Amino acid sequence: MSNVNGVLVVDKPAGMTSHDCVSRIRRLYGTKKVGHTGTLDPDVTGVLPICLGQATRLVEYLQELPKRYDVVMRIGSSTTTEDASGEVIEQKEVDIASITKERVEELFQSFLGEIDQVPPMYSAVKVNGVRLYDLAREGTVIERQSRKVTIYELTLHDISAGDGVVDVSFTCTCSKGTYMRTLCVDLGRVLGYPAHMKLLRRIKSGPFTEGEAIPLQVLEEQAANGEDLSRHLVSIPQAMSFMPAFQVKPERVRAVRNGLVTALPGVNVEEGSLICLFSENELLGIHRVCRGEKGLFAKAEKVFPSEV
Repeated sequence: MSNVNGVLVVDKPAGMTSHDCVSRIRRLYGTKKVGHTGTLDPDVTGVLPICLGQATRLVEYLQELPKRYDVVMRIGSSTTTEDASGEVIEQKEVDIASITKERVEELFQSFLGEIDQVPPMYSAVKVNGVRLYDLAREGTVIERQSRKVTIYELTLHDISAGDGVVDVSFTCTCSKGTYMRTLCVDLGRVLGYPAHMKLLRRIKSGPFTEGEAIPLQVLEEQAANGEDLSRHLVSIPQAMSFMPAFQVKPERVRAVRNGLVTALPGVNVEEGSLICLFSENELLGIHRVCRGEKGLFAKAEKVFPSEV
């Protein structure tokens, strides 16, 4: 498959790493330039945008966007990994009557906005050049610096109880780098119980939703039937539609493609933000908005060849 450029929104199955998905997509589409926009743990399912060809240059922008998850938190036990894959390290029978809808929703309200979160030991975060999960597998636990993350939305769906534990189902919209496992542990701690993440599914990543995500198995079946997989790709201009756009006059197109700055008359965006420059429906590049003596102008960050 030649000249493959675009974003493929994959519905990642459980039992596979994000890197495994990338390897399979690389083989299916016959291109070496492939990269994903945000790791999902092997047990986690859902939306995994994968960039192919020239779209790999979008990864740094797409991975910074908010994510949305459907989460099931189990209250009553904690694990080594903070999710259901780990060994149980603490258990406490839950007073079921104390986990009310009103109490959980009040707790959710207190977690909205910017919070401090300590990355779990079983994570890819590096400390002194070493991945935390490598230390954890050796049985080493070290102190981790907390990080600022943002919780934009917490919506309660269901509370179910049985056998001395309570499962709380909710949706969370959050910033890049937020660990749902750790959020479950922290929520449980405030409620007075050990907790862990029982299930997790990503239902949105940046502009991409589960409604447009394609199961990996379906892609492989279509490839085996000789179907054209390029029809599933989201074009680069469409993938960047979340950014403000500016139409370049025809006489300035060549200059923009050569990386020269160009004025932004009539544009009302914040200085320092990013903007996409177009010639009709063709994306010329991603630019940084700067201010000069004559007003706002665009300084090139990424310039795209005409075929994308």
